[in-house]
Amino acid sequence: MPDLAPLLTPDRHELVELVRDLHSQATPWIPSGLGNHLHWGPQPQIQSSVLSLRRHNQVLEHATGDFTVTVEAGMALSELQAVLAEQEQWLPIDPPLAGSSSIGGVVARGVSGPMRHKAMGLKDQVIGISLLRSDGTTAQAGGQVVKNVAGYDLMRLLTGSWGSLALITQLTLRTQPLPNHRLCFAVKGSLPALQQLRQDLLLHSPLALERLEWKHQAGEISLWISLVSLNPEGLLQQQEQLRASLGRELSLQSVDWEPSSQMIEKEAWLLRLGIEPQRADALLGLAAIKPWTLQLGAASGLGLASGQAANHQVAALRQQCESLGGYLTVLQAPQGQEIQAWSDAPARAIIEAVKRQFDPLQQLSRGRLPGVAPIQPIRA
Repeated sequence: MPDLAPLLTPDRHELVELVRDLHSQATPWIPSGLGNHLHWGPQPQIQSSVLSLRRHNQVLEHATGDFTVTVEAGMALSELQAVLAEQEQWLPIDPPLAGSSSIGGVVARGVSGPMRHKAMGLKDQVIGISLLRSDGTTAQAGGQVVKNVAGYDLMRLLTGSWGSLALITQLTLRTQPLPNHRLCFAVKGSLPALQQLRQDLLLHSPLALERLEWKHQAGEISLWISLVSLNPEGLLQQQEQLRASLGRELSLQSVDWEPSSQMIEKEAWLLRLGIEPQRADALLGLAAIKPWTLQLGAASGLGLASGQAANHQVAALRQQCESLGGYLTVLQAPQGQEIQAWSDAPARAIIEAVKRQFDPLQQLSRGRLPGVAPIQPIRA
């Protein structure tokens, strides 16, 4: 955890009163889960206390028949997945991690991985939320059933808010059956042939695609595909259908399924990028991606790039993404490197107005409001 003392770890009975005390003194503070990702994104403009929910780490209700789970926000994602696995369920999310992460922290950052192809983004998986505003006011939205539409959609507002609006205290999320049978393949060949395959799979294929993403590593481009089925026979049938759909220019290679959450070294760049999916081949064909290990959703156009590079190479990749109608966000920078984490969004005025409503004293995570360019660049 970065040096952002004092570290506050209240229990359930102390939390509200502590937040009210911080508000009465106008003390700046940073909402946190386990504290392993506080170096991501823009750093706070001033010395701030860190309020950690590491002691709020229990599953409150697991409705196995309804495929929902309600959990305290400080519970580690890995521990939650283990609890769900006992009932042959899981959360189909695979965010990048720089150490153990709480489920609240994952939602607050709002960064999805390749599982987004089938399970959609984190905003679509949160169906209920409890939060604590900077003045100690508690609020709830959504509910514990999938079709609940009660209240304002605070779930989408808080997902990806980086702790700038409120402290997430509890979450209700959709779960899914734990896949018993899965195969993963890397398809290699020319970029035009891969792009045609991507289009065919998305528009015409009967395959049960769990994952479809572009990969760039060590100068090589491939299309990664994972298939799932309820039984091994169905999976083998899908595999044969996939092989039959390949042209002569393409080759199919079995690869190992990666862990549900990928670990990112703290001395590497980690970039979040997004472009229009149909323009992915334009980005993949550019020299600007050569230094990067890149994964890019073939359906969503959202992805991650990591690796060792200089500032100007990050700037070049950002420029190329923006020229294709997309964006690039710096999540993590190596020691001694600095660059602006994100730029102003077109809706900056609205974002700042929402911030003023939720946090009038500007106590929470000063300087890291998504969609508002920070005064200081990200610095390791």
